[in-house]
Amino acid sequence: MQDVSQEISDNENQAVILEQLGNAYYCLSDYTNAIKSYSQALQIAQKPNYIQRQVKNLANLGNVYNSLADYETAIKYYNDALNILEQYQDTQLKTQVLQSRGDVYISQGKYNEAIPDLSQALAIDKNTSSLAQTKAKLANIYYSLGDYNKAIQYYKEAVEFIPSEALGGLGNVYLALGDTAKAIELHSSSLAKAQQNEDKEAEGNALNNLANSLRQAGKLPEAEKYLREAIAIWENLRIQLDDANKISIFEKQARTYRLLQKVLIAQNKIAEALEISERGRARAFIDLLNKRVSPNQTEQSKVTALNIEQIKQIAKNQNATLVQYSIINDEFQIDDKRQTQDAELYIWVIKPTGEVTFHRSDLKPLWQTEKITFKELVELTRFSMGVIDINSRNSRNIFRVSVVEKINQPKGLQRLHDFLIKPIADILPNNPNDRVIFIPQGELFLVPFPALQYDEDKYLIEKHTILTVPSIQVLDFTSKQQRRVKPLNAKSLIVGNPTMPKVELQPGKPPEQLTNLPWAEKEAKNIAEILKTRAITGKEASKTAILQQISQAGIIHFATHGLLDDNRGLGSAIAEGVGGAIALAPSNQDNGLLTAEEILNLKLNANLVVLSACDTGRGRITGDGVIGLSRSLISAGVPSVVVSLWAVSDNSTSFLMTEFYQNLRQKLDKATALRKAMLTTMQQKKYQKPLHWAAFTLIGEAE
Repeated sequence: MQDVSQEISDNENQAVILEQLGNAYYCLSDYTNAIKSYSQALQIAQKPNYIQRQVKNLANLGNVYNSLADYETAIKYYNDALNILEQYQDTQLKTQVLQSRGDVYISQGKYNEAIPDLSQALAIDKNTSSLAQTKAKLANIYYSLGDYNKAIQYYKEAVEFIPSEALGGLGNVYLALGDTAKAIELHSSSLAKAQQNEDKEAEGNALNNLANSLRQAGKLPEAEKYLREAIAIWENLRIQLDDANKISIFEKQARTYRLLQKVLIAQNKIAEALEISERGRARAFIDLLNKRVSPNQTEQSKVTALNIEQIKQIAKNQNATLVQYSIINDEFQIDDKRQTQDAELYIWVIKPTGEVTFHRSDLKPLWQTEKITFKELVELTRFSMGVIDINSRNSRNIFRVSVVEKINQPKGLQRLHDFLIKPIADILPNNPNDRVIFIPQGELFLVPFPALQYDEDKYLIEKHTILTVPSIQVLDFTSKQQRRVKPLNAKSLIVGNPTMPKVELQPGKPPEQLTNLPWAEKEAKNIAEILKTRAITGKEASKTAILQQISQAGIIHFATHGLLDDNRGLGSAIAEGVGGAIALAPSNQDNGLLTAEEILNLKLNANLVVLSACDTGRGRITGDGVIGLSRSLISAGVPSVVVSLWAVSDNSTSFLMTEFYQNLRQKLDKATALRKAMLTTMQQKKYQKPLHWAAFTLIGEAE
């Protein structure tokens, strides 16, 4: 009997350890390993019938899939946990699961499903703090549904325990009711409570909300003052955080930068608004670059946001026209609901002469008349090009057939041109050899700027030499890196079609060997011949071998598979390095995947890195830009990176890349070389469509 009891105890301990391990992975955003650990804990808990452990791990799995935005799977796990709790009464656990399932419904905008879950949790919850949080969530829902009486009721009930948050919620309700004076009063009280409690995050939120009320009351200078105070708080909060947490917290803070831009534009402060637009992007990225360029701690502390004169100087130094975009949203009453929607696209053009002009595109007609968002316009345009498989697991939206038809008439690439380029077309350079550097934001990182159509079968790349960067200040840092690295030399590292590794592409599924890429091997050999070196292919192209040579190379070219990890969990090996991986040959020492995180820790001396693979320019899109391979390479010291925005065709890529390197050998700069390669590729009968030639973008330096 004692042996049996000991075995049960050992099993339970093992389940607890696996659960704790899962918690650790979850905190690190390593969702694949979190799923494995929780699943193993659940399997052990089911054998001896440890009910509480079962419920906890079902709920944990639900939390992971919620973080992955796989809401259907998350709800399935929460449902399984609740079914068990019908027989096993544990009010604390049941409350937590109901709250979690309610959160999923809120994320999906399914408020009518969320209300019963949160109400039930409210009825059985004994914890004062979580009761107040649940009431605040219900208040937020009723606010969004336009049921202001219920929203006010729940906010008032929560005031005693979460005063700053609840008073802020009440302020938002009265603002929606048009009572700006009452809203200002409530937000002022919310601010006072946050300051009294020395809660800096709550203070920043209160300042933002107070400023919004003042803006709507027409008190723009006051609104500007409070927003600048909020930004000072956000930036102080970010100073001590690591890179991942800086990115995460910035997502919550970006609205303040957008709101201040609106307030400044309303006062016709064009230059100041550009400074804030620039200040509100790629801050964590810039901190990373600063550490590399200025390893001395004293020098690091001196990095500050750019002012307008510095921005003009960068345009002059680059001898390029800079085009910076900012997507501005606002709250609207739509179908009796409060919804945040895109309002306008702000566009600044900075010429090498120092002239700064401002333009805007109205985005409201998209969702008002066509019932699609600007983000959907970008995604559907890619789909109409043949880029996105709407049935794939990588597509989060369920596209409507009617919407797809709308996007094809007129073509999406022309529609995007109308929004992004048409307002500024007359002030862009007339000489096609003059450079235009686009600074995108949000979904604009997925836009193939060279393929935008200004007329039927007439593309932007025919008019301009195009580059992109995540921010103007990042461009300033890549210039410093350009001066640091040695000029292009004969020492090049060309990798093509390695012996492919096995990769777990979906959590819980068996690893699959990646497909062979014969055209990539041909591409690598062609390029190696142009650069007078030898291509590394097959088994020779192991991760170990490549890492031994990578820091000495002046040009690095990878013609292989790129693996995208945009936080959906593409296998444990990739999840270790958020942002994806480059597939190399596996060996006894490693699995063959060179992850974004590993690249980040390298010190590279390459003048140019080309990732001639699928989706290498993609990753998780955040307020800090794209968290992916390109970010890691630039942080590792590379001034110029060529990456792809979709799964590229093996043979058309081989043709384009061969042309690109032949152009480089003719002493053309990188941007001109890529432009000419695109123009030559589109002239080939079988490669005329943008799908074949427009995937690649040059990030960073042209020279």
